[in-house]
Amino acid sequence: MNPEAQRTPELEELLIDAEADDDEVQHTPPQVSRPWLLLLGLVLVALNLRPALSSMAPLLSDVSASLGLSAAKAGLLTTLPVLCLGLFAPLAPILARRFGAERVVLGIVLTLAGGIILRSAFGEVGLFAGSLIAGASIGIIGVLLPGIVKRDFARQAGAMTGVYTMALCLGAALAAGATVPLSHVFGDRWSMGLGFWMVPAVVAALVWWPQVGQRHGAHRVAYQVKGLLRDPLAWQVTLYMGLQSSLAYIVFGWLPSILISRGLSATEAGLALSGSIILQLISSLAAPWLATRGRDQRLAIVVVMLLTLGGLFGCLYAPLDGLWGWAILLGLGQGGTFSLALTLIVLRSRDAHVAANLSSMAQGFGYTLASLGPFAVGLVHDWTGGWSAIGWIFAVIGLGAIIAGLGAGRARYVQVTSEKR
Repeated sequence: MNPEAQRTPELEELLIDAEADDDEVQHTPPQVSRPWLLLLGLVLVALNLRPALSSMAPLLSDVSASLGLSAAKAGLLTTLPVLCLGLFAPLAPILARRFGAERVVLGIVLTLAGGIILRSAFGEVGLFAGSLIAGASIGIIGVLLPGIVKRDFARQAGAMTGVYTMALCLGAALAAGATVPLSHVFGDRWSMGLGFWMVPAVVAALVWWPQVGQRHGAHRVAYQVKGLLRDPLAWQVTLYMGLQSSLAYIVFGWLPSILISRGLSATEAGLALSGSIILQLISSLAAPWLATRGRDQRLAIVVVMLLTLGGLFGCLYAPLDGLWGWAILLGLGQGGTFSLALTLIVLRSRDAHVAANLSSMAQGFGYTLASLGPFAVGLVHDWTGGWSAIGWIFAVIGLGAIIAGLGAGRARYVQVTSEKR
């Protein structure tokens, strides 16, 4: 990508100011004395941003049977955490300005661990309350990490976004594949399988702890970003984030149930989901790197979305003897769609302050929109008594994501101002 080649006269003055700000940040003494420890912390925190979501799907039938949940409540259980991702995302920059991004990440990782314990050990009320807390925690942390990447790894933003996305995918894959076997190890207790995932959250908090002591308030300067909600490019990034996420959370929430209804066991369905997510590791790292080698990201967005749709339709309609081929296709597509969504937040922003606010907008509005996908799948399944009709949901969401991505993938910056308060 070469944004310099596509600067408009209207942006020139803003870009000069932004470059001056970037130079000031880049030429001051390093704030991070041990970047390897920050990188390790980022990876471990990112590993914990999906297990609370992907661990539920393989056990959804067991949980529903154990607690007597209706189909509507089971559908709400898959939708609630995703909705909270969007509703609580706008709190992230507010908390970061008040306490500092590093302190907020530490506190919210511990809150995430508490939510996981709550949903696994306190019956139906705890299940829903813990899911809400977990979704809110993930929403807040997910907004802050792209800004930290933009700030501390500005010259490696594409590669670092790929590493961060790989960690997200790995966490999701581990939880999807290991939760059912873990519940068997603990005496066929689904609560233990779900509750296990508080352990890596606590480990991540311990490794992240040194970042709190290094900052000394250096990054708590309040910046005001104006014009973001009026910028068409910002809304295109937001729509792409939301629509591709909607497909991802349909997969997290419903793919195992779909495959079980087609004849697979719960363990086999969980492994299929886990295997698909593991394949995301490849494209989540490769897609941002390849996309930033070209003039813009539009072609890459179309390719990964077509791969995603192909994998979804294959898992839904194709014979089961070819399932793993479709799962591989789905994984390669979805790893690319999500990593490109995060990369667009960084590439369309002139500095870390804009990136943090664009991240809040894209994930706040985007995940709220994304929550409608799993909810719609549950409704259509209840209405029709089967899964065939949800192919129309895949098609509409996928087409919308391609249209939004063609706008978001252009090599431009969002046209906003960023100034100290």
